Amino acid sequence: MLDMIKHLKPYKAQLFLVVIFSLAAILFELYLPTLMADIVDVGIVNQDVSFILQTGGWMLLFSLLAILLSVGVSYFASKVSFGFGRDMRKKLFVHVENFSLQEYEKFGSASLITRTTNDVKVVQDVINMMQRMMTRAPLMLIGGVFLAVSRDRYLSLVFLAALPILALIIFIVARKAIPYFSALQKKTDRLTLILREVLTGIRVVRAFNRVEFEKDRFNVANEDFRDTGIKIGKLMALMFPIMLIIMNFTNIAIVWFGAMRIDQGDMQVGNLLAFIQYASMILMSLIMLSMAFIMIPRAQVSAKRLNEVLLTKSTIKDPDQEVQTKQSEGFVEFKDVTFRYEGAERPVLEGVSFTAKPGETTAIIGSTGSGKSTLLQLIPRFYDVESGDILIDGVNIRNIKQSTLRDKLGYVPQKANLFSGTIAENLRYGKEDATEAEIHAALETAQASDFVQKRDEGIQSKLEQVGSNLSGGQKQRLSIARALVRKPEIYLFDDSFSALDYKTDSKLRQALKTETSHATIIIVAQRVNTVKAAEKIIVLNEGKIAGVGTHQELLAENTIYQEIVASQENGEASA
Repeated sequence: MLDMIKHLKPYKAQLFLVVIFSLAAILFELYLPTLMADIVDVGIVNQDVSFILQTGGWMLLFSLLAILLSVGVSYFASKVSFGFGRDMRKKLFVHVENFSLQEYEKFGSASLITRTTNDVKVVQDVINMMQRMMTRAPLMLIGGVFLAVSRDRYLSLVFLAALPILALIIFIVARKAIPYFSALQKKTDRLTLILREVLTGIRVVRAFNRVEFEKDRFNVANEDFRDTGIKIGKLMALMFPIMLIIMNFTNIAIVWFGAMRIDQGDMQVGNLLAFIQYASMILMSLIMLSMAFIMIPRAQVSAKRLNEVLLTKSTIKDPDQEVQTKQSEGFVEFKDVTFRYEGAERPVLEGVSFTAKPGETTAIIGSTGSGKSTLLQLIPRFYDVESGDILIDGVNIRNIKQSTLRDKLGYVPQKANLFSGTIAENLRYGKEDATEAEIHAALETAQASDFVQKRDEGIQSKLEQVGSNLSGGQKQRLSIARALVRKPEIYLFDDSFSALDYKTDSKLRQALKTETSHATIIIVAQRVNTVKAAEKIIVLNEGKIAGVGTHQELLAENTIYQEIVASQENGEASA
């Protein structure tokens, strides 16, 4: 939790005002019982009406000032806590945006969402509470004890019995609550994960008639979350009645022994009334502190989870000094590249070497799991290679800033990812200042013009989240158009034609040939028809290059390629 304090530096002025306003408000509140004692012991005893009115007027003024100062405390405390929440969410979002896929997969999207929303909210609420309670309660406790002792030091001995019991209860509850709070946040992650999976995969759930199964899976996680929450609630429910009982018995003891001292002539009635009020203030401050101590363990768990994200450094870093390429052509070279995913026993790619030249199409084909998509994802540095080098225009990509490197690329992922917004906004993701003419040209090349023009608003038509109001082929073509708008030096197509029929696939590749004649094109594909026109075809088998050549060369000499062609021809024939 202390690590979160450093994020409050921009709000030093507001925090200072919170402390000053709290101190002033408490001083006024602490002075009120003294004035009340004077009214009883002086005004009422002496039947001095003017003294009663004058002292009552001061009490009213101090009460109003205390209220106004308390409002100020709440205002500035809210500004600090909500400002912290905004800043923390921004820091987390920006930090996660810089993660490599390795760190992203380590946490998982559900956990990152929970940490950015729920965990930030927990810490934000505790910061708000701490400003109002953790400044107020200690000051009130210290001031109340000092003034109570000054009223009657013997009667103050009653606190010696009550305070240790209260402290022990707070300690026991806090110790038992911490594991529950930790478990609660993990179960929140689990709940978010299941909810996200069901909502994003609703078509699959319904298609396979697994609605009841998913309901049961959600109910198990939901009830597990509920049970943990109830355990925490029981602790809270047990603590506060016990504290109130101790508080009330303390007041009874004060009245009992106070009455005895009044009877003995050692204390006045006004002093006893003031003492009871100070005792109430002291015990109330202890209750506030106990609430804070109970909430802090939960905030500590959330703060730890936030720090885990913020302290996780991306394994992919920009070079201290960027190396500029001598020419900007888009020449790609793999030199003995080996890569394995974290925790994997065997490498996904091993000893891969090839070149991809501008003006040529380099196609990569192979069986499922041969490492095709992984190879493509190494070029934008989504992952870093284990050994070997990847060069662009003669410079190792590790010596190029990620932003500079990715500006050279037009990447079309295997799964078309579109965002909510208009078609034009999605295409401008590739180039922010793209004109409408450039957008229409990209749509024409991607064979997407027909279905876009048929929509009422054309390129201004709204797309729903992840493009759910489009077919798979339409999403894929818009994804290709987004890369074309950019006009990069290197195009990376990761099985980006799989959802297209053969006719559209052929027309699109023909249009691409003209549009991208000076660029380097690297295509990952499953279908032989998609790659047969490529100048160079690389056959991958279990992460290793099993052959390089044109379609005709590989068909004549490469056994693995022959098997791929034969399997697809047999599949088409049987279909």
